[in-house]
Amino acid sequence: MHRAPYHAHVYYELANRDAAERLHRRLESEKGRGDFASVVFVGEMRDANMGPHPKPQFEVHFYDDALPRIVEVLKAAGLQALVHPLTDDDLADHTSLATWIGEPVILDQSVLDPPGRNQGIARFGKSDF
Repeated sequence: MHRAPYHAHVYYELANRDAAERLHRRLESEKGRGDFASVVFVGEMRDANMGPHPKPQFEVHFYDDALPRIVEVLKAAGLQALVHPLTDDDLADHTSLATWIGEPVILDQSVLDPPGRNQGIARFGKSDF
């Protein structure tokens, strides 16, 4: 059975960091178990811009079978999030293949890998930036 890898980028403002911390702690403590069995990595909370992301965020790595549950939890948290598959097209992953929860933010597309190359695949489940 093929399992497709996904990323979720959970955005927050420093003023609402508490809500992001609660969600981060929950995902970290429940990853690999129950409803979150297919969540394999929860990255550090980054209080500055990182990569294409123009505001504080943290990353969640998971497989496609967790997508409905992850989307449900992200919506309930009331934070902005970008959810996307990991394919060999980093730009498409962050744009045409992406789903936004809450208001979209403008990403810095200049730092994304060119089609045919995606560094996110090699670091899936291992590291964020």
